[in-house]
Amino acid sequence: MINYLLDTNVISEAIKTDPNEGVFRKLKIHQKELATASPVWHELQFGCRRLPPSRKRSKIEAFLSDVVKLTMEILPYDKAAADWHAKQRAHLAEMGCPPSFVDGQIAAIAKINQLILVTRNTSDFKCFSGLKIENWHR
Repeated sequence: MINYLLDTNVISEAIKTDPNEGVFRKLKIHQKELATASPVWHELQFGCRRLPPSRKRSKIEAFLSDVVKLTMEILPYDKAAADWHAKQRAHLAEMGCPPSFVDGQIAAIAKINQLILVTRNTSDFKCFSGLKIENWHR
């Protein structure tokens, strides 16, 4: 059963030379409960494709195709997520704290699928109402 939606910075932690031990431990403990969002998949792919051909890029490409893509469901930004996102975005803009568009998409996918969003950047998501957030980097 999926319980957690991983943000880009959490997935990226797994491929670092010196990963955060707490994050790495939680990834192992919850490995069968993890998913990510299509905008996160985009960020990971985009970041990788911007790198020049190198050993580092090859390692990241292999990690994305052999680990992330094969072991994690990549949830879509669908109509329900877009509706929730639009409502939240309008409300937050009224309050004077509009979030980044992609963070709104990620938050919407987590909320609509009733998942806990796991991110290092909790401040980017704290204004969204009813969104459950955890920081495994502590």
